Amino acid sequence: MLKYILPKSLTWWTGVASIVTGAAQIAAPDAKAIGQVGEVLSLANGAGSAPTPATLIVLGLGLIGLRRKLEGQ
Repeated sequence: MLKYILPKSLTWWTGVASIVTGAAQIAAPDAKAIGQVGEVLSLANGAGSAPTPATLIVLGLGLIGLRRKLEGQ
């Protein structure tokens, strides 16, 4: 578990931000600012516009896992 925590990695931080934004959209679906942050994150990562909270969470988990895989076991 701790091998996936890489606070010096920009990819890791992007993944964490995607997960937190997706969770925030679930908690407060009417918050317009959170939706805008989610759109920026998904566009920056190539996921397209108008992301759902589930898309952001899966994107974040994928980025964290991908980063670990690219660094090697």
